[in-house]
Amino acid sequence: METAIRTFLTYLDVERGASRETIRSYQSDLRQFVAFLKTVTEALPEPAGIDASLVRRFLVWLAARQDKKSSQARKLATLRSLFKFLHRRGEVPSNPVANVRSPRLGQRLPRVLTKDEAERMIESPDADEGTATARDQAILETLYSTGARVSELVGVNWSDLSLDEGMVRLKGKGKKERLVPVGQVAVEAIRDYLAVTPVRSTPAADKDAASPLKVKPADGPVFRNNRGGRLSVRSVERIVRRYADRLQVGSVTPHTFRHSYATHLLDEGADLRVIQEMLGHASLATTQKYTHLATDRLMEVYDQAHPRSGTVKAAKPATPSTPRKSS
Repeated sequence: METAIRTFLTYLDVERGASRETIRSYQSDLRQFVAFLKTVTEALPEPAGIDASLVRRFLVWLAARQDKKSSQARKLATLRSLFKFLHRRGEVPSNPVANVRSPRLGQRLPRVLTKDEAERMIESPDADEGTATARDQAILETLYSTGARVSELVGVNWSDLSLDEGMVRLKGKGKKERLVPVGQVAVEAIRDYLAVTPVRSTPAADKDAASPLKVKPADGPVFRNNRGGRLSVRSVERIVRRYADRLQVGSVTPHTFRHSYATHLLDEGADLRVIQEMLGHASLATTQKYTHLATDRLMEVYDQAHPRSGTVKAAKPATPSTPRKSS
């Protein structure tokens, strides 16, 4: 089983060009499935020995561990992809996951910041305090200005960024690249960050380790940690959470800025297909969820602002009129 998993992950990396985050997620899900198998079988079965009943028992096991239904559904999808791959290679007679129903998910719309909350979040770091806060403000401005996934943000190098033109090249899922505009305010925040960012040195790229190679802004990561290395996804998540906690605006993640970016563009009349292109969605159906968000916000504003938006009151019964006497 473990050999089959390694082969599948290699296929995702080499042939499908999946991102590191995607491969890491698949690996984590499959590792959990192996852990489950070890609790219910004496010896780890081969892929051909996995049947639908065992997969269903895995879902029951996840539910007992209080996994969210969305998490269960994702892990089931991971198994479905694995066995589809193995079936294509002739290593299993059929896909045992094909007819296993995914847990029913309630429709849950993503959290979106109001425009005021987004502005307060972005302006909360004081760029005059030093490199770290200038970097944090540049990160928040860029997340909101581009709608980038956090993995795309940390992967941006200076060579991907044109401050004069206000454009950034983002490397999305499946190693697909797209050009996205960067707003002028975000550009200025990045310039302020660059002004206080020292040029770091790293070991030479050639074999002569005695001659250090200076890393110029043009050929290194834009967002760096305190040691000069590329900032991690987890670090950006912690940065965002810290400012959200400070302002007490509830749970906010880097992806919240992506949802807010799309919804606010839609609120201002941007075309849905343009938003799809800038978000890097392969399908327009994925982008269309923001139309539901925009409609919900529209109804919320209407209910709060319109004087006659409340529950329609029952009309009072008409008082019967006294019939006129005929003359």
